[in-house]
Amino acid sequence: MMADKGKILVVDDDRLVLATVSHGLSQAGYDVIDADNGDDAILLARQHKPDLALLDIRMEGKSGFDVAAYLREYLHTPFMFLSAFADDETVRQVRELGAVAYLVKPLDIGQIVPTVEAAFANLGARAAAAAAPRPQQAMNDAIGDAVADTVALAVGVLMHRYSLQRGAAYERLQKLAAEDGRSVVDQAERLVEAVELLARGQ
Repeated sequence: MMADKGKILVVDDDRLVLATVSHGLSQAGYDVIDADNGDDAILLARQHKPDLALLDIRMEGKSGFDVAAYLREYLHTPFMFLSAFADDETVRQVRELGAVAYLVKPLDIGQIVPTVEAAFANLGARAAAAAAPRPQQAMNDAIGDAVADTVALAVGVLMHRYSLQRGAAYERLQKLAAEDGRSVVDQAERLVEAVELLARGQ
């Protein structure tokens, strides 16, 4: 299959997860570069300039957070996290680093591919807007990005707390919003703020 949908760096110290995710994304039409540690990930990112990085968080040596910080500061590469952990401190760090998505293990490639495709769609929209920048449009884009990140993070929290698939977690967020008479975005912001408040109290 011709890989022309974009270049993705996949990083995970679990070789089985790495092989499974890399193969699935390749089959979906992406050009995949993989690494099983943070140091190699940074070297490969500098060499290949990926369009998106999919990062495990807890690894020997440099963590996924370390790699993400480097990608953001030096290469301006967007990234998402794939992790078995969704404790309050992890969620806080994911939010601060500005990940485009947060996927909670265990999950299958059928969940990862749609999230990756959505991320590429959002990145493409941002690139198109940047090609013809207008002050008001730029502000609207920034607000839109922040909203999307907050909803994605809230869904990740619900997936972890209630052992839900992504679709079911989003439905629960919608239901909570409806019960409280709020928008999904408002409910997501309240949920994330509550998690951050708990993290500060520890």
